[in-house]
Amino acid sequence: MFIVALPLFLLGMFACGISFSVEGFQAILFVAGILLVSLAMALPIHIRAK
Repeated sequence: MFIVALPLFLLGMFACGISFSVEGFQAILFVAGILLVSLAMALPIHIRAK
């Protein structure tokens, strides 16, 4: 699960960071970054609970 969670986390951090310099899609990229980071944190917790 670490192999899936780490790229999701890094992509989410990148999306949050790049959202401040992109014209037009700032809010969408920022929210997508937050959702990706949340998903990266939730996946291992959810899988381990089963």
